[in-house]
Amino acid sequence: MPQRRDFLRLMATAIIAPLPGPAVAQAYPSKPVRLVVGFPAGGPVDIAARLIAPWLTERLGQSFVVDNQPGESGNGATRSVIRAVPDGYTLLICGPVNTFNTTLFESLDFNFGRDIAPVASLWRVPLVIEVHPSVPVRTIPDLIAHAKANPGRLRVGFAGRGTPQHVAIELFKTMAGADLTLVPYLGSTPALADLMAGSIDVMFDPLPSSIAHIKSGKLIALAVTAPTRSEALPDVPIVADSVAGYEAGSWFGIGAPKGTPANVIEKLNMEVQAAFGNASIKAHLSGLGAFVIPGSPDQFGKFIREETEKYAGVIRTAKIAVK
Repeated sequence: MPQRRDFLRLMATAIIAPLPGPAVAQAYPSKPVRLVVGFPAGGPVDIAARLIAPWLTERLGQSFVVDNQPGESGNGATRSVIRAVPDGYTLLICGPVNTFNTTLFESLDFNFGRDIAPVASLWRVPLVIEVHPSVPVRTIPDLIAHAKANPGRLRVGFAGRGTPQHVAIELFKTMAGADLTLVPYLGSTPALADLMAGSIDVMFDPLPSSIAHIKSGKLIALAVTAPTRSEALPDVPIVADSVAGYEAGSWFGIGAPKGTPANVIEKLNMEVQAAFGNASIKAHLSGLGAFVIPGSPDQFGKFIREETEKYAGVIRTAKIAVK
């Protein structure tokens, strides 16, 4: 009987002992993490990635490496993250274009809202509605009145079809009842040059690229598209003061492949929330005129659903199409 008792004791030990090697869960992260960006280096999504990456690297002890995968209006990068192993080592830096694309590209082989797990919202960067000094408007009510009195005469430049600027203008036209002529450009830079030359009249431009021209008097800021005034332009009102409920601009966040472990998502979200209290990051965001978007993964998921629904109506009403 002693032999039988020894045998049973060995079996019990084998059952409760942890498995060796890869089966033992390692603390996350245990290797470098990729932050996938669907646009070239230097753009707003890339800037967001490169601002949060060093913070996550320092806090979590592994490198968070920005991986630019431009093309297909960001769809290629989104697809690559969706198809990645859902282990937290491949993440997507996302923004409004991801929600727009759900409507713009009806034949997509994925659904951003369904196939990407929300991790953390980062921040918003508002647009500033600005005019050339020769344009006889100085407020949003002036702009609306002038547009109604001169249908189609005001030329509004923007950075390409299907961009946040394009959709913001169409939303403004609908909500304000303003008749504006849209002039597409291949990016904000050439549009901004034409605005300063007086070749176009108005722009809805990301605040960081226009703020120096506004402060120098080369352009006149009418309003920002944020829910509250910007610290960067404290004397400039918000559009919603004149057009109730209007809000637009760019936002950024982090997503992961669907099925990524909840504890990994929670850990990443916790570190992002901590970043919002860091003095260096706060100063950098203030310089961009940005507003942080704190919240849980569930709150970020709700935000994505609301943004997708909001702009689907705008895109369909305006019949926006990408070529």
